[in-house]
Amino acid sequence: MIKNVAFIGLGVMGFPMAGHLISKNNNLKIKVYNRSIEKTEKWVAKFNGILTKTPAEAAENSEIVFMCVGNDKDVDQVVRGEVGIMSTIPENSIIVDHTTASAKIALDLNDFCKSSKNVSFIDAPVSGGQAGAENGQLTIMVGGDKSSYLKVEALLKSYAKNSTLIGNSGSGQLAKMVNQICIAGLLQGLSEAINFGQKVNLDMDKVIGVIKDGAASSWQMQNRHQTMAKNEFDFGFAVEWMRKDLKICLEQADEVGARLPITAIIDQFYSNILDIGGKRWDTSSLIKLLR
Repeated sequence: MIKNVAFIGLGVMGFPMAGHLISKNNNLKIKVYNRSIEKTEKWVAKFNGILTKTPAEAAENSEIVFMCVGNDKDVDQVVRGEVGIMSTIPENSIIVDHTTASAKIALDLNDFCKSSKNVSFIDAPVSGGQAGAENGQLTIMVGGDKSSYLKVEALLKSYAKNSTLIGNSGSGQLAKMVNQICIAGLLQGLSEAINFGQKVNLDMDKVIGVIKDGAASSWQMQNRHQTMAKNEFDFGFAVEWMRKDLKICLEQADEVGARLPITAIIDQFYSNILDIGGKRWDTSSLIKLLR
C-alpha cells in the first residue's frame, strides 16, 4: 500500500487536486511544495499536509511524486534541477506529471529517470479546468508503462472521473493535444453561433436549451453559453495558457506533417485577444472578436 507521496505545484489546478488526494486517502502522508511559499502555507493550513521548501525535500522518501507546473522548462527544472525531484527520490519510485507539456519532454524525462534511478515518469495531463479540479471530476490522459500506471490509478481517481492509459511515454501529452485542438474549434464555432443568434434577435437561452440535447452539444456550450452571451470572461482557463497549449500542438503537427489549418487560425485569434488585454480571460472570449 502506498503511504508516502508528494504533490508539487499548488496553482488553480494543483491546489484542489492535492486536496482531494489527502481528503480521500486517510492513510497517505503527503508533502507539498509550491514556488510561492504562501500557497504552500495556505494549503497546509487547510489540509494538514507537510510543508516543504524545495522539490527535493518533497520528493525525499516519496513513493510517488505528483506534479502540476507551468511548461516544459518548469517540468525539467523541477525534475532535474539542482534541488529537483531526482536528487532525492528513492529508486523504483514514480513521478506523475499533470502539466500540459510537450511529448518530447515526457520522452526525455522518462529516459532520464529510468536510467538514473529506475524511476518511472508518467505524463498525465488533465482536462476539465479549475471547476473539474475543484469538484474532483477531471479526465486524465496517461502515457507510460502499464505496471507503473496500475500502481497510481486508484490515487488518480481521487480527483478524476476518467483516467485512461493511452499508450507509452508521451502518449498522454499527444492525447491532450487532440483535446485542445477539439476545444479550439468548438469554441470558435460556438462564438459564431451565439453571435449570429443574437444578431437575429433569438432568445439564446431557449436556443441553447434545445440544441444542447442534440448533435451540436458540447461541454463548452453547456457551461459557457450564458457568460459568452453576457460578455463575461474573468474566470476559467486563461487565453495565455491556451496559446501555450496550441503552440505545443502546432509544433508537434509540423514535426509529423499533420495539417491543422483551423487550429492555426484560431491560435491567431487568441493572439488578437492578448493584444486587447485578455491574457487572463477565459478561452470563450473568442466571441469578443466578432462584436
